[in-house]
Amino acid sequence: MNAQRANEIVTSPVMANVFYDGVPIYIQRVDEQNEKARIYPLDQPENEHEVPLNSLVEH
Repeated sequence: MNAQRANEIVTSPVMANVFYDGVPIYIQRVDEQNEKARIYPLDQPENEHEVPLNSLVEH
């Protein structure tokens, strides 16, 4: 996923179907400079971590 699309998802009021390693996730914020996103699994909001943007897949 590119940074522009990730930012669109973050600012959209509509929930997008985004996955990291096959797990549905929520994107909290995007670090365009480092090409990373702060995410957490939908069923584990306490499990926040940073991942490369190119590892995120939208369905």
